[in-house]
Amino acid sequence: MTIVAAFYRFVSLPDAPNLQKNLSDQCEANGIKGTILLADEGINATIAGSRQGIEAVLTFLQQDSRFDNLEVRESEAQTPPFERLKVRLKREIVTFGNATANPAYQVGTYVDPKDWNQLIDDPTTLVIDTRNEYEVSIGTFASAVNPQTRSFREFPGYVQTHLDPQKHTRVAMFCTGGIRCEKASAYLLSQGFEQVYHLQGGILRYLKEVPPAESRWQGECFVFDERVAVGHGLEPGSYEMCHACGHPIEQAAQASPQYEAGISCPACYDRLTPERRDRLRQRQQQQAQSNQKSDQIAESGT
Repeated sequence: MTIVAAFYRFVSLPDAPNLQKNLSDQCEANGIKGTILLADEGINATIAGSRQGIEAVLTFLQQDSRFDNLEVRESEAQTPPFERLKVRLKREIVTFGNATANPAYQVGTYVDPKDWNQLIDDPTTLVIDTRNEYEVSIGTFASAVNPQTRSFREFPGYVQTHLDPQKHTRVAMFCTGGIRCEKASAYLLSQGFEQVYHLQGGILRYLKEVPPAESRWQGECFVFDERVAVGHGLEPGSYEMCHACGHPIEQAAQASPQYEAGISCPACYDRLTPERRDRLRQRQQQQAQSNQKSDQIAESGT
């Protein structure tokens, strides 16, 4: 069984380049795969490996006082969800593109999953899903507004054109793990909104802690690894990933004539040029040959 650990923290990291090397060394030494993003504003990571390996990396991190009491969301995967390790330096740990959103300076009110239903059931609360359209399409809270954004960079524009601090006096937001809501809530506060709430630990913590019988969640939650989606209890979902466009594919879409594994799905079929389709088929063939070779090596015991 593989342990998947996701965590983030907005904190000043002027030494991010040094931390990049040290974290990479620690992960390599403990067999950890996944993605870690570092920036001046903090850290954002989803990593996977053995229990011992995950604990070794977290222990290393939390020796630094800036990462004391780091909130880590854990789940299990039957197979490793990542093929390699990436520890990268970025301008932002979640791309927003607006400097007025600074969670280290101000942030909305955290709402524990056990209190979330009461908040969103209140008709005076405007509930907003801050994720992108393709994520929302496979699952969301029943009462949530979908901003129909293609990237998180579009969220400030949505706020400017659709929200009014005088009219929308009570706003509750949520996202996959909580990080986008930190920036979104900081932005709304900077724009004059006063009552701004966000789901602590995100959808993943809600699905893990809230019993299905009490849940307001509908559908599955998209995750950024090979699991594609999870449901209540963080059990693996029913979606596959289109490796051509990155769109989640439900089982019905996999039966569509527009679906070809590694080549296209109904979401991207009409956008593919013949040249692009040929390149994807070549890549798929190369991947199949590589997998076949790996299987032969494993079977031979060499």
